[in-house]
Amino acid sequence: MLSLSSYRFTQPTILYNFSLKPSSIFLLFSKKKQFPLKPLFFSANPNSRTMSDSPPPPRSAFAVLMANSKKKTTSSPKKRKTPDVETSSKTPVDNQGSVLKPIKDIHLVNESKSEEVVVKKPNQDSVLKPIEDTHLVNESKSEELVVEKRNEDSVLKPIEDTHLVNESKSEELVVKKRKMISPDESIEEMKKKAANFDPRKAVYWGDGERVPFMFVVKAFDAISKESGRIVITEIVTNMLRTVIETTPEDLLPVVYLAANKIAAAHDGMELGIGDASIIKALAEACGAKEAHIKKQYKELGDLGLVAKVSRSSQPLMHKPEALTVAKVFDTFRIIAKESGKDSQEKKKNYIKSLLVAATDCEPQYLIRLLQTKLRIGLAEQTLLVAIAHAFVYSDNHSSPPAGVDSPLEEAAKIVKQVYSVIPVYEKIVPALLADGVWKLSETCSFSPGVPVGPMLAKPTKGVSEILDKFQDMEFTCEYKYDGERAQIHYMEDGSVEIYSRNAERNTGKFPDVVAAISRLKKSSATSFVLDCELVAYDREKQKILPFQVLSTRARKNVVISEIKVNVCIYAFDILYLNGQPLLQEQLNVRREHLYKSFEEEPGYFQFATAVASNDLEEITKFLEDAVNASCEGLIIKTLSKDATYEPSKRSNNWLKLKKDYMESIGDSLDLVPIGAFHGRGKRTGVYGAFLLACYDCNNEEFQSICKIGTGFSEAMLEERSSSLRSKVIAKPKSYYRYAETINPDVWFEPTEVWEVKAADLTISPVHRAAQGIVDPGKGISLRFPRLMRVREDKNPEEASSAEMIADMYNAQKHNNKNNQDDNDED
Repeated sequence: MLSLSSYRFTQPTILYNFSLKPSSIFLLFSKKKQFPLKPLFFSANPNSRTMSDSPPPPRSAFAVLMANSKKKTTSSPKKRKTPDVETSSKTPVDNQGSVLKPIKDIHLVNESKSEEVVVKKPNQDSVLKPIEDTHLVNESKSEELVVEKRNEDSVLKPIEDTHLVNESKSEELVVKKRKMISPDESIEEMKKKAANFDPRKAVYWGDGERVPFMFVVKAFDAISKESGRIVITEIVTNMLRTVIETTPEDLLPVVYLAANKIAAAHDGMELGIGDASIIKALAEACGAKEAHIKKQYKELGDLGLVAKVSRSSQPLMHKPEALTVAKVFDTFRIIAKESGKDSQEKKKNYIKSLLVAATDCEPQYLIRLLQTKLRIGLAEQTLLVAIAHAFVYSDNHSSPPAGVDSPLEEAAKIVKQVYSVIPVYEKIVPALLADGVWKLSETCSFSPGVPVGPMLAKPTKGVSEILDKFQDMEFTCEYKYDGERAQIHYMEDGSVEIYSRNAERNTGKFPDVVAAISRLKKSSATSFVLDCELVAYDREKQKILPFQVLSTRARKNVVISEIKVNVCIYAFDILYLNGQPLLQEQLNVRREHLYKSFEEEPGYFQFATAVASNDLEEITKFLEDAVNASCEGLIIKTLSKDATYEPSKRSNNWLKLKKDYMESIGDSLDLVPIGAFHGRGKRTGVYGAFLLACYDCNNEEFQSICKIGTGFSEAMLEERSSSLRSKVIAKPKSYYRYAETINPDVWFEPTEVWEVKAADLTISPVHRAAQGIVDPGKGISLRFPRLMRVREDKNPEEASSAEMIADMYNAQKHNNKNNQDDNDED
């Protein structure tokens, strides 16, 4: 006898929950609009107990099913045989004459046995007819049976094929097994080559269910154990393909979590959580003392690992609902929006609720995401490539354009280009899902209100190199101002937004700029995007002031009447005007639009000082004038050929020539302190020297380039030491590259960017910067490095790249034939 003595019924807003027996099978019912909800009861015996009767013997429901179906098989000669029958088990249905219609395959789940069976329809002549997915309808009672898979901790295992029989009509349904896999088996599938990967084989959640958070963090964990960029790209690609195939509505949160973000940079949405709040939440969630958590943090150097160890040892009386990607992402955004009184307490409680529900490695990555320190070796450029590849494999909209030899490479190029113009996943992901990758450039276009990545210049050693590179090309030289790069967006409604080079909204920092730009634009300019430099300016002396003066301005909520440091807008490019993007126009055309759209006013708004010349002496004189005007040097740009604006790219069509190129390497470097050595003598109590690194974006690693101990005043040394003490970690990161002979006393989390000058670059057997690019076994180092300033406007991944270091070294050799490599440690 098969008796369903316990049911769980759901409607869209009502949940009925009855006590469960070990042999229970869960069936989910949703009612038709015009009829009341009633249980649909299956039994092989007319005298079987109802839900109010005493419980049946504690036998497995499927064991009873098999036993009774054998009896019925021998006693009922009228049953038709079906060609698809694979076992003889049959289950009669006692439903008072009603007709059950299967609407495609249905799933029956025996939770106590963690089993799932799929009901298949074997013949087309029976009354049971397939109509839609995962429904059975009891027409006499107007009830609809929907089968829902339950998959909490247990993994549903395949069972043998069996059969369900409607005896009154002599019909048989064949129950086909469906193989279910574990999260670990899923990640093994995702490690396959993308060309051989089947997304359906990596799925372990039911149709219509949201993507489990476990699915994503298992992928993160796998990525963290890999070092090859190709392998990492394929894991991410396969992860995204699985989401696209099963739950496309979860693709956006999955992408954001993989990017370790909760919103686009210009939205200004930040979690606003310090380590102290996370430690409190972790201690409460784990039933531990804060002191114990702090001690473990100091020992392990990774609060995520502390969470994993602490959480796994904490027993729970009631198991919370498993985390989903949507749940985690939505909670992160709720945390970011909390403000005002008790906001930190509320944020802590949200974190605690996530940690309580987290299992396995979920706590580790929850904490890292909250700290925005995912650090698994997945850079955003790799994520963009993976997104492109995922849609090439999944794209049902169209084929690659004619003439495309490598669809994967072309798609990656498209996605990177579009992201540089619109760095907003809320726009890109829906466009990809709707129209595919090949139409992305058409469906996502540049517009005011969304900052583009700024175009950057490559360093050069001297004027002669510029003439060599721009031979037979028209170019222009502009003053390179020592200020803060800004992108000013003026919308049709008259509103103004100012963004930094990192796409952060700086409007509140520069209300005087908002006022000036609105006043000095011509009436013909109804909407525009300006690329410019905001420079500290003394209007009485009509003189540019150093960057350090500008850095003293408050960061937020500046009041015009309280401003002490004035700024002047030096505009050098216009990217959008009156509804038309200008990125693909040549610089001479863009500059003409710029000059026609604004009025200059000294000390408030001026065009960048520029000259067009290919005369060596004239350019040298212009450089001297720039230096005398308190500028850093020159930016040299192609003017009418190969002169489009290239967002987020350090282009060969823009070169920078700094004032001190003759006395050093020609440009400063932006480097990241990753370690330090204790000071001695007068420097006891502070760090005496620091280990600096460049960033290799291809391998997503920090590579040591030099030790630095000069260029510090006592106050600066104390300030930098104090700032970095809170960033100390127990051991170097897996993505640090350095020689074994380098043994700093402490290691740091990569957080700060320092601008450094040096006499020249040299091949080094000790340091790993650009190793393999210039020399197969050696890296590049700096001689006589000195600290210039801390670059608060840059994050570590924006530090000078390994390729840039190699280019500078090659340029140095080109300009100094007598340059000798120095293999000594600095």
